[in-house]
This record gives sequence, structure tokens and C-alpha cells, in this order.
Amino acid sequence: MALPAWTGDAGWLRAFHAVVPQLVQAFEPEVIVSQHGCDSHKLDPLTHLNLSVDGQREAANAVAGLAARFCENRWIATGGGGYDITGVVPRTWSHLIGIVAQHPVQLTAPVPEAFRSHVREKYGDTVPELMGDGVDTWWRSWEVGYDPADAVDRTIIATRKEIFPLYGLDPWFD
Repeated sequence: MALPAWTGDAGWLRAFHAVVPQLVQAFEPEVIVSQHGCDSHKLDPLTHLNLSVDGQREAANAVAGLAARFCENRWIATGGGGYDITGVVPRTWSHLIGIVAQHPVQLTAPVPEAFRSHVREKYGDTVPELMGDGVDTWWRSWEVGYDPADAVDRTIIATRKEIFPLYGLDPWFD
């Protein structure tokens, strides 16, 4: 989905939940294959999105829930892009691996000091102290309604109008 520049956790998660679960249910997959890049993080220069590690973790949890609900937990999760290879990628992928292994890493867990020291010494970079970014990932459910004045909502409905009919879904009501 081509989300507007600077979309944050709330918009990203709203878009995900407004499109993906309905399509997974309609498609009835035997396995879910998902790609979890870190380019969407606010510190990544590529996509001009504004997600946090916390939001990326919540999206991975949502995919795990879909795999449990529709695929008997059959899920292949892959990593992906991300240019902040010391501060974002290790934390995001640690959360993903923890979720896949059903041993989630807590957002308030400390980043291991040995890793932080290694990054400081080898790259002269600093790494956050915690595994999360400490942000609120609350998002407004699509079920509460469409807001035509909201750029994210316009993207969601455009995507639903194009894709949902291909799976026998109504873009306004499913």
C-alpha cells in the first residue's frame, strides 16, 4: 500500500488492519510468507515513513495472529531492508525472531551492553538503551469509519476498491 510520506505507527497499523486480515481470510492461505523490512522506521532515509520499533513489532504480532488464526501457525517470516544497521535493524529483527519463536522480547528490555559497547567501539555510533522506542502505538480501527479528509484513509479506501473485489469482498463493508 502506497502510504503518504511521514505516516507513523497509527496510520500504518490502521492501514494494515483495514486491509490485510480481510484478504487473508478471503484468500485462505495454507502458509503466510511475510517480509519485515526496517525501511519504514523514522530513522531510515529511504521511505520517508515515521514508524517506531514498537509499531513494527505490533505489525509482526498481527501477522503472527493471522498465521495462528488461519494457517495453524504456518508462517515464514523474512527480514528485509533497513539502513540503520546498528540502532534499528537489530532491535526490529530481535522482536521478529522472538515473536516467531513465541518468546517475545519486551519493549522495555535493555539492549545488551556488550552489543552497545561493540557498536560504540567499532562504529563510533550509539545504540538506544531499550529494545523499544517508548511510543504509544494506539491506532483507530477502520470499523469506526472512513475519514475522507485523512490522507491515510484515502489510501486505504483506494487500495480496498482496487483489491477487495478481486477476492469477492466489498471495499466499504468487509
